[in-house]
This record gives sequence, C-alpha cells and structure tokens, in this order.
Amino acid sequence: MSEASRFGSFDVSGEDPLCSGDHISEPLRIHGPGPEGELPFDDALLRYSPSGHLFGMSQDVGMGWAPEDTVRPRFVILSTLGGLRDPDGHPIALGYHTGHFELDDAVRQAAEEIKRCGGTPYAGYCSDPCDGRTQGTPGMFDSLPYRNDAAIVFRRLARSIPNAVGVLGVATCDKGLPAMMMALAGLGHLPSAIIPGGVMLPTTRGEDTAQVQSIGARYAQGEISLEYARDVACHSCASPGGGCQFLGTAATSQVVAEALGLTLPHAALVPSGQEIWRDLARRTARALMRMAQQKLTARDILTEASAHNAMVVHAAFGGSTNLILHLPAVLFSAGLPRPTIEDWERINRQVPRLVDVLPNGPRNFPTLYVYLAGGVPEVMLHLRRLNLLRLEARTITGKTWGDILQWWERSPRRQRVREILRQQAGVDPDDVILSPEKAEAAGITSTTCFPRGNLAPGGSIIKSTAIDPQLLDAHGVYDRTLRARVFVSEADAVAAVKGQLGPPVQPGDVVVLIGRGPLGSGMEETYQLTSALRYLPWGREVAVLTDARFSGVSTGACIGWITPEALADGPIARVRDGDRIRIRIDTKRLEGSVDWVGDGKREYSPEEAARILAQRSPHPQLRPDPRLPEDTQLWAILQAVSGGPWGGCVFDLDAIRRRLSG
Repeated sequence: MSEASRFGSFDVSGEDPLCSGDHISEPLRIHGPGPEGELPFDDALLRYSPSGHLFGMSQDVGMGWAPEDTVRPRFVILSTLGGLRDPDGHPIALGYHTGHFELDDAVRQAAEEIKRCGGTPYAGYCSDPCDGRTQGTPGMFDSLPYRNDAAIVFRRLARSIPNAVGVLGVATCDKGLPAMMMALAGLGHLPSAIIPGGVMLPTTRGEDTAQVQSIGARYAQGEISLEYARDVACHSCASPGGGCQFLGTAATSQVVAEALGLTLPHAALVPSGQEIWRDLARRTARALMRMAQQKLTARDILTEASAHNAMVVHAAFGGSTNLILHLPAVLFSAGLPRPTIEDWERINRQVPRLVDVLPNGPRNFPTLYVYLAGGVPEVMLHLRRLNLLRLEARTITGKTWGDILQWWERSPRRQRVREILRQQAGVDPDDVILSPEKAEAAGITSTTCFPRGNLAPGGSIIKSTAIDPQLLDAHGVYDRTLRARVFVSEADAVAAVKGQLGPPVQPGDVVVLIGRGPLGSGMEETYQLTSALRYLPWGREVAVLTDARFSGVSTGACIGWITPEALADGPIARVRDGDRIRIRIDTKRLEGSVDWVGDGKREYSPEEAARILAQRSPHPQLRPDPRLPEDTQLWAILQAVSGGPWGGCVFDLDAIRRRLSG
C-alpha cells in the first residue's frame, strides 16, 4: 500500500480549473485614491534621506499605518511562525509542529505593546522544520543545515529594515531557536531580545512526546497492541503550541537563551498559549524598547561572562548534547571564542546536575514542572552559592545576574509559581530543582561525558545519565565489551532493532551506525534508533556508536559525534560485524573511552589493536547517502573547513577564504 493511500484520498471533482477561469469576479477595481492624509516629510528628510526610507514610509501608509506615525522608531519582530489559524485558534493550515503554531499570538502581543509605547513594529517570518516529524526520513538531511540558512535569512530580514532600532526574536524549537540566537548575535550592534515559544502541557491521558516516538518499535516487538498505539499517540500533545515536554534540544535552547541573558528572567519553559506567556511577550517588547533608550545592544549582553554562564547552566540542567553544537555557533556569530571539547569537559566536571527532568531522571518530571519550580533563576540561585557563575554578566533588563538573583530570591513571582506546582501537581519544587546537597544524596550525577579512544580519537559525546543504572557497577562505571553490528543506514539499524532485518539486534550488541555524520547525511539526528532502544525492555543491553547525533533519550551506552566521522577516514569506518568493542564510561568522574579491541576471534593489546585497525580498509558499503541534497553537501563541505561539529558547524569566512586561496 502506498503512503498516500494509507492516509486516505481527496476529492477534486467538479469544474475543470481552466474552464472555471472563464468567470471574472466583479466589480474589479483598476485605480484607487490611496490613503488619506499626508506624510510628515520635512526639508532635511527629503534632502538627505535615502530614497528607500522615503518609499518605505509610502508603503507603510499603503498597508494602513497612520501617516503621522510613520516617523516612529522602528522595531523588527522576527519569528519562526508556521501554519495558519483562524481567529478562534483553530487550524486552517497546519504548522510543521506545535512549537511554531501559536507564535502568532506572541508576535501580536509584542507588536501591540510596541505600538502602544510609541514604536512601529514590523513582522517577518522564516519558519522551521520539526526533527520529530522528520525522524527516519530524508527530511532529516535538511535539519541541521537549515539552522545556518535560517540564521542568514533572519539577519537579511533584519537588515532589510535598515533604520530599525531593535530586533525581537520569537522562536521555540530545535533549529529555529538556535538560528534566531545566531542571527541576533550577528546583529550585535542592535538591541535584541528573545521571546521563547515555551513548552506544551504534559498529557494526563497518554505518554509524553519522548516515549510516544517509540511506538513503532514497541509494536513491532509485541510490547504494545495496535489499539494502545492508536489511543496513546492521539493524546501525547496536550496543547497546540510549545516545544516537547522533555529536556531535548528545544527546551535546552530556551534555557541557554535565558542563561545568555537574551530573554527576560524566568522565560524559558513557560507554558505556551497561556496568559503568563502573553504577558512575557508584552514585557519583553517593553524591555527591548528600554534597551534602545539605554543604547544597550546584543554585543553588551553576549560576552565571555554570559557564555560561561550558559555552559554552566547547561551542565546544571543536564541539557541536550545538541547545544554543544549550537552554543559555539551563537558565540561565533557574536565574535566570541568558541568553547573547545576541553572547555566542555572542565565545566561538566565542575558543575553538579541539579534538575530532575525527563529524560534524565531519576523521577523524570516534565519541563513545565521545571518552570513552575523556578526555572533558570532557581537553578542559578544554587549555582551562585557554589560560586560557579559570572554574576557581572548583563541581561536584556540592563541588570546583572547578581542583581536579578537578589530580586528572584524574594520575588512574589517565585513564591507563586512554586505554590502552583505544590497545589496543582502535588510536587515539591525542591524535588524538581534540587540543592547540590540533595542532588548528591539522591545520586544524581553530572550529565555529559566526552569519550576518546582508538575509535574516537577526535572525541565523542555520551549523555552518561541516560545509561540505565542497572548497567553500572558500585562505583558508577559502565564497562562492557560488546559485539559489533555495523549499519550504513539508520533505516536498516531500526529494522534490525524491530526484528524485521536479520539477524535482529539483541542484548550484548553494539549498533555501529556509520556514514551519518555531516558528509554522509548532514549529521542526522538518530532519535528514532535511541528512543526505540530506551523503551524496549532489553534495549538497555544494547549500545550505540555513531558519527551522527542524538538528543539523550537513550538507555544503553549511546555514543554520538564520533570524530573523525567515517567519511573523513575516521577509524569507525573500519569496524566490521562481529568485532569486539570495549566501552568504558565513569559516570561520576566523567571519563570515558571507546576502543576496538578484537575481531571476533581474539582480543588484542592496545598496540596490536591500533596497528590492525589502521591496516583495514573502510567498510565496503560506506558512502554518502545517495539521497543527500546538493544544498546539504555544500553545507557539509563549508562547515568541515570551518571547524566541523566541535566548532558548531558554522561558516567561518576567514577559514573558507584561506582554503580557497590555498
């Protein structure tokens, strides 16, 4: 059965569209008098202004703006809005995902506030895709490259109102919000602020949006019924707007934006579509206008101090590993140094994880509960006590984090949201955002580890908190030698996990998925694979090694970002079925290694293993995905020259020029 027939048909019977064009709807106007009134030109404006400024005023009144208001200060509102809603909020055309579907409301609230305060708002859009919707499809090949393209488009849109005095970004999800941060960072001479799109409500009737994405694998393995799958998948998205309910890339991007100072305090993870979110939009618009009055720009906000805070808060939340791609790109756009793998290692070893949130555990609260427990400011209160923050860093309020945390400690807002969490959910806020002492007593460890070894000499990433505790020894160490199952496509790997491609993946295997880095697939996200293993009862006994990426919803030792990637002659390209691979992760010391140790017949010493592996040829089926778009191939080449994934997959103009001239 074809994909189209599986989802039904449509009816286009009736009059031929060519014949229907014979009818002309009348009356048809061919002239108009134009708007009433006159534009407030003066001698200097006409003599010295560019013609574009003058014609822009003509277009403003043509769109219905009052002539006398065309000299107001101009503010650009950029968003990732997608879909089309009627006045009651019902869909006319669907968005690609919930994260951008309600953003028209935030844009409207901000625009009305700017207008009320004496400014002229302009709204422009560059929508964004959904990683959840494109999992396991060729659409994923455009996911990460989209981010750079969108950042360019946003900057071009902002510069296309050349006399704008401030830029407001409204975005929510995995690539759109990082793109927005990159864009605003690159417009550092302007006042800039962000309204996050927030999070969707957790469902009371089904599974969260992390678990529900594994229903195909669980059904294929007989873990759930067809009736259960039909029911639970219908209820997982409990509100039409907002990012997913787990601390994936969307939620982590919001947290990082706030830690950088680009949002108002207590903005990340706000529930989308509710009055508390609309109020945030209005207050952010006023904050942007105040920035313009004070001549405070994005360059004043994005500093080495704010970059430090973002890395520390990321570690304290146990945030998505994808931000290790995105934060360097934001900092590069701001003209700041990009953190190295050693910087990430140092921060993650210094900073305790303080947030109990899905999917890190142990109790797996939804992201909305983190917001109600106090969100980013609450976490920063604990980090302040540990002297881990740069309190001199400023935010869009014009105040430093030192000032803000003094306010937050006594704020009625803090008291009220925490009270709501107790009353409505029966949850103690201090069980969601824990003190360092309480986190240590609960055995909550730091999150991210960067294993090296003869298969990952350039480094790799594992969200070590995602390893099932049953797999760790008494010292918190995962140490297994597993047999390799090598795949060059995610579809084949997932089919083998489902038992649909023989021999099926089984406990004791390590799935080695190669050729899926930037050069092979645009560095696709393999959530479909890792989430399937997480929610299968035996999945914890299977590890994953890949040069692709994923966002931490895993259960065995799932290691991504293996560098060099297979298609850049990385050692992982030489692994074969049946090889023996040793993975060792110390979840407390955040140290790890991933090594080829044998060929299925015997194991070798480290020196012998290195020699034998180097003599092997690459896997015979290794090649870039034949469906990889040319746009993505160009992106892959440019980002490789510019520092690759550890450099944020950016376009470094100086590095590209040097390569071209060399």
